Amino acid sequence: MKNWKNIVVSPQASLREAILRIDASGIQMALVAEEDMRLVGLLTDGDVRRAILNGQDLDGPVAACMNPRPKTGSALLPRAEVLAMMRRFTFHHLPLVDEKGCLTGLATIDDFLGVEARDNWVVLMAGGLGSRLRPLTESCPKPLLAVGGKPILESILEGFLEHGFRRFFISVNYKAEMIMDYFGDGERWGARIEYLHENERLGTAGALSLLPEKPTAPLFVMNGDLITQANFAKILDFHEQHQATATMAVREYDFQVPYGVVNVEGVNITGIEEKPTHRFFVNGGIYVLSCEAVEAIPQHTFFDMPSLFQRLGGERKKTAAYPLREYWLDIGRLEEYERAQREWG
Repeated sequence: MKNWKNIVVSPQASLREAILRIDASGIQMALVAEEDMRLVGLLTDGDVRRAILNGQDLDGPVAACMNPRPKTGSALLPRAEVLAMMRRFTFHHLPLVDEKGCLTGLATIDDFLGVEARDNWVVLMAGGLGSRLRPLTESCPKPLLAVGGKPILESILEGFLEHGFRRFFISVNYKAEMIMDYFGDGERWGARIEYLHENERLGTAGALSLLPEKPTAPLFVMNGDLITQANFAKILDFHEQHQATATMAVREYDFQVPYGVVNVEGVNITGIEEKPTHRFFVNGGIYVLSCEAVEAIPQHTFFDMPSLFQRLGGERKKTAAYPLREYWLDIGRLEEYERAQREWG
């Protein structure tokens, strides 16, 4: 990797600063080093997500959540041996150091192999009416509205293609012919696209009952009106590492109460919090479902994703939350659509 120095951070740097470096690089990790470039740790995207789930202060030091004993390779190793080492340990990245333990570079698997092709299916939900975006959607289905010079759904498709996904199903209903005419069979993108025709509204999970065959590997389901820079390969890896039946990408949402909150017991005031901020995780509209989860969806019946996750949880199946830190915007209202036009290019 040529620009590896851009992801080097100090162990005293804040987690927030490290996140900015990670997101800007697209490499999903940061190298933690002292001023003399001596490597002291590695901070991966997974480390950051665990810290967020654990409620760790983003202004705290990187050293508190990094891996202090990362595997490294010698800067003197031949290229073939570096690749062999990465394959042996199934690493996507390998810091390269000299005899003093100082960083000299970063090897990435993409430098050797390119993008890994994946057999997992992707189901994109594009059948909604887009009522809240009228009058824009009176003549155009919401997934075909342009953001950054291309339809929203095309940006989603290209995002998955960048991470090796090639087989897609698009669930259509409202103005289905326009979506089908635009995307066709996917050949233009080097993809295979098929369509699930919702003759009646089936919900974000119920449409999967229209799949022409049963999946043999975990599949993605994603709303067709999202703009995001999510790393879909990472989400799938997270799902598989946690052996989840179903995984939901979630966003952290802050809500500040505009008043002083008074805590009482009976008539006695026990405390006052001035304009407290409450933090929640909200549904990000991106899911990974195991074959078992797909089997749990009723046939040809309206059934949404929250209902599926509740059913699986009630059956004591493992459902996981993947904290989505990357850019994400739900184009549900005119305000969000206008915001996307300003921010996405």
